[in-house]
Amino acid sequence: MSPTPVRFHDPRATLSDFASSVLVRCPRCARIAHFERRPCTPRDADRMSRPHTRLVCRSCGLCRIGAGAGHSSRYSSACSCPDLWLRTGTRHGELWAYNLQHLDLIRRFVAADLRERAPWYDTGQKMTLVARLPAWIKSAKNRDEVLRAVDRLRATVITPG
Repeated sequence: MSPTPVRFHDPRATLSDFASSVLVRCPRCARIAHFERRPCTPRDADRMSRPHTRLVCRSCGLCRIGAGAGHSSRYSSACSCPDLWLRTGTRHGELWAYNLQHLDLIRRFVAADLRERAPWYDTGQKMTLVARLPAWIKSAKNRDEVLRAVDRLRATVITPG
């Protein structure tokens, strides 16, 4: 009797669900840093607080806080740090993730033998993060290589260096 397959059910997460907290490379010391974006929150009945971003590096103590009406690029100009920490190349393409939760979702999807999506008649977003993954990540023949890359990325966060 064969073992039961590992199941993955699409949680319907989108990339924006993971974009508020990102692990990046520190612009000062090139080690791991944390970048977070906080949205507008109501302060009074009349006014909304402005969105702000924060970049914090525990290695060198860098702390940059930016506030503004909007974000012109992927990162705020006050916290310009475009280099993702969780990024590695494979022979098929580049694998990247915003944070450990994003990386865990990719790992659970790739490791699963049975990948379930919501039914077509179920209302909601159809093109989730899992649906938008490149075909080479979804392919079963690349499963071992992608899982090794995910494990390498996870190890850089647990033991930076």
